[in-house]
Amino acid sequence: MSSKALYEKVSSFATNKNAGWYLFAIAFAESTFFPIPPDVLLIPLCILLPTKAFRFALMATLGSALGGVVGYFIGAMFQDTIGMGIINFYSLQEYYEKIQQWYQNYDVLIVGVAGFSPIPYKIFTITSGMFDINFAGFVAMSVISRGARFYLISWVLWRGGPELKVWVERNLYPLTMLAGVAIILAVVAWQLLAVTN
Repeated sequence: MSSKALYEKVSSFATNKNAGWYLFAIAFAESTFFPIPPDVLLIPLCILLPTKAFRFALMATLGSALGGVVGYFIGAMFQDTIGMGIINFYSLQEYYEKIQQWYQNYDVLIVGVAGFSPIPYKIFTITSGMFDINFAGFVAMSVISRGARFYLISWVLWRGGPELKVWVERNLYPLTMLAGVAIILAVVAWQLLAVTN
């Protein structure tokens, strides 16, 4: 697919009247079980519709925070079935005790760090419930950290204006390839960090 064709495909989706709700749904699901981060949709939406950038940030924040609440209750109420099932699916069994140690050392602050990092957020929402992290603090840190992440992305793209849109239009295909490589490297780095620690 050519760069122009890819751009037009993304453009047609971004102008869909339900694009914001699609973003909300992806952000919600990513906080519980879905592997794709909402940034993948947030970024093109903000570039193509900069006047709605902060609305999209709000939708992503609300979706992620609400999904996090579901993840918390999955961990709290269905720890041995759904909760561990998701952890096993992502091959994080061996890191379970390490994550527990992080909570013992940093308590709810670890949720803030996780919400603003490439580490799969669902792992921390579910284990927050498993380890009985303070629920109010969990929700507050989820909103703050995820909101900071999504609003920062939206602000940067909003500030870029039409010039950024033209540049992305010309370079969309290599940018998507670069984003894919970045995601793979982030996953590999996380795995190596977990192994060395």
